[in-house]
Amino acid sequence: MSNLDLLIQAPVLSLQLLIDGILVGAVFALAAYGMALVWGVMNVINIAQGEFVMLGGYVALFVVQAGYHPALGVPAAAAVMFAVGWGLYRVVIYRVVDKDLFISLLATFGLSILLQQFANQVFGADVQTVDSGLGTRFLFGGMVTVAEIKLVAFAAAFLLGGCLVAFLRRSRLGQAIRATAQNARAARILGIDTDRVYAATFALNAAICGAAGALVIMTWIVHPYLGLVYTVRSFMIVVVAGLGNLAAVIVAALGLGAAENFAGFLLGAEYQAAFVFSLLVVILVFRNRRLGRQRKYLK
Repeated sequence: MSNLDLLIQAPVLSLQLLIDGILVGAVFALAAYGMALVWGVMNVINIAQGEFVMLGGYVALFVVQAGYHPALGVPAAAAVMFAVGWGLYRVVIYRVVDKDLFISLLATFGLSILLQQFANQVFGADVQTVDSGLGTRFLFGGMVTVAEIKLVAFAAAFLLGGCLVAFLRRSRLGQAIRATAQNARAARILGIDTDRVYAATFALNAAICGAAGALVIMTWIVHPYLGLVYTVRSFMIVVVAGLGNLAAVIVAALGLGAAENFAGFLLGAEYQAAFVFSLLVVILVFRNRRLGRQRKYLK
């Protein structure tokens, strides 16, 4: 019996895959928030996005190894990665802001490789995971199981999204970030320190990814070469959702999580990553054709 036949004959299995996929997508949304923010404000596509997630997972691991509750790993990872993001901006990223987009791709790609090797040397290549200390919920008479840590990640995605929107709309720094995203030159004329805004934006991105990484290591695994898949997922979500639309980011992330979960079941786990990369190619081709039609229409 094929896996497709199983889905047809056991609808509850489809429900299990759908729920798991949606909950997984919430973590994707967290990483995509930061990429959309950096891309929209700084015009920088951060290829090291997944490495920030990976480092956040290792921070949470150290918190647990130090004897603290795993839940403290989330704010600790966010705080540490905020500092890391600020430092990386001051050392590397500030040199490529306002440059050609291809230059930022090369710079952050090099940063991605550097962080991978750093993690491999410091933490080792072993796969790491952390017990969240939470249980599992059983639904529909025990036929559907949901790990409570996934529910926490799902709630965190919406909570963080709401906090980010409120921060950008109401705080002075958030308003400065929005002004800089709209027109950096005009923002400078009005007295906004755009360099500080860029540093804060990149650091905020790293903090969000750090929190996501802490949830990842409690939900799945973390290792030094984990980052690429999360970078690709974040990029896909932002391309589909567009810049500056956090609600669309959430919807796209949940959809990607569900699609990837079904693809992994139908095609096999060994083809799940291939599905993600193939989907990225399809999305890029579709977007390119759509933009080409719009340019033709404007002519």
